[in-house]
Amino acid sequence: MSRQPPDDTPYSRIIATCSLLEIPPAWLEQTAPGGIIVAPFGTEYGGEQIIRLTVNDDGTSASGQFTRGSAFMRLRHQRTDRPSFDAYLHGKEWPAHGVRSTTSLSPRATGGWFEQFVIGSGVPGTFWRTERYDNDAYTLWLYSRDTLSWASADYERDRTRYEVYQSGPRNLWDELEAAYRWWADQGRPGYERFGLTVTLEGQHVWLDSPGNPVPQH
Repeated sequence: MSRQPPDDTPYSRIIATCSLLEIPPAWLEQTAPGGIIVAPFGTEYGGEQIIRLTVNDDGTSASGQFTRGSAFMRLRHQRTDRPSFDAYLHGKEWPAHGVRSTTSLSPRATGGWFEQFVIGSGVPGTFWRTERYDNDAYTLWLYSRDTLSWASADYERDRTRYEVYQSGPRNLWDELEAAYRWWADQGRPGYERFGLTVTLEGQHVWLDSPGNPVPQH
């Protein structure tokens, strides 16, 4: 991505066949005004959709809507590290400084492919793992990329409240729940109402229009 573009740029189309966490800003500079960028776009938390972006007249931004779900291998240099759980306990035994609470939101409700995309759009720098037990029970573990925060939520069948532990400067389950409930409050919109705007400085996922970014929790 850091190499100089060839002499025949700008291109009218750029099509990626690998999943991206971030659209490289160089692609804006290498695409002609009005040109199209099509790429699988996923969040660090999970979920992935195909984005179709149109570059603006001066090549400083691109915007467009998602067109369908997808599942591609992540671009190699955008794959993030997934530290072990021990890195989050910082030498202490579980639950370390974890604070217990309960929630009415089932961890199972948050695990769908599109739900992961919505959560990842509103809860950046976070990933998850599961630890499974008998009778479909499991623990959903949430981790911040910086190893400072973690959370766990226990799922068991036929329960209406679920045990949660959270530790660190970020309350990751609270953030996840806020992102999920925001989506539910909007009427659980599908991919066709979401879009992405990319500039030379960054990017944001939005609902219905670029002026309505997905809130960060």
